[in-house]
Amino acid sequence: MKKTFTTKIDIYTLFAIMNNKIGTDIDILKTTLLNGGVVAFPTETVMGLGVVFDNKEAYVRLNQIKGRPEDKPYTLMLGDIKDISKYAYITERDQKIIDKFMPGPLTILLKARDNVPDWVTHNTGIIGIRVPGYELLLNILKYIEKPLLVPSANPSGLEPAKNVDKVIVYFDNSLDYIYNHNSGGEVPSTIIDLTGKTIKLIREGSISLSVILNQIGEY
Repeated sequence: MKKTFTTKIDIYTLFAIMNNKIGTDIDILKTTLLNGGVVAFPTETVMGLGVVFDNKEAYVRLNQIKGRPEDKPYTLMLGDIKDISKYAYITERDQKIIDKFMPGPLTILLKARDNVPDWVTHNTGIIGIRVPGYELLLNILKYIEKPLLVPSANPSGLEPAKNVDKVIVYFDNSLDYIYNHNSGGEVPSTIIDLTGKTIKLIREGSISLSVILNQIGEY
C-alpha cells in the first residue's frame, strides 16, 4: 500500500529523505561531519547533535542552531576509553571511574590537554568527556576517526529530543544530516566534575553520585 504523507512530521521527513538529509548511510554522515556539517544521531540516552571538535566554524553554527550561550562548552565524545588520555589529564581515581562506568551514560569533567582548542573549553582548560555505551554510536565514532562535540538535540531551554521525529520538529531544515535511528533512552547522562580533590555532581542522570562513590571506595 502506498503511504500518504499527511502530518507535519511526515512532510518534513519526506522532504529530508528526498534531499539526502536523513538516512542510515554512515559514509554520508562521516563526509558531512568532516566537511564542517552539523548532524543529529542517536545516543544511549537522548538524541544528540554533533560537529567535529576542531572545526570552529561548525562549532559556531552549532551554537546558532541550538541558540546556546557562547560560554557553555560542549561535551567531547570519543569512541574508545583509551582515547580519553589523549585529550585530558586523568588521575588514578579518574581511571577507576572510567573503568567502572565507561562506556556508558556518564560525562566526566577533566583538565584538557593542549590539543583541545581554547575556544572549545572557553579558556577554562576544562573539558567534558563521554564515551557512550551504545554500540551503534561507538561504531560511528570509530568510523569518523575524530572526536565530536555533542550536546543533546534540542533548542536551548527545551526538552531533549528522544526520537528522530522530534529532531525534525525542532530543527526543520537547519541540520545537514540526520542519522535515522532513534535513541536508546530518555534520561541525559550523569555529569560529574573530577577537576578537584572532591567529586562534584553537576547533573544526575541514570547513574547516581552515591553509586559512583561506593564503587570507587569514597563516601
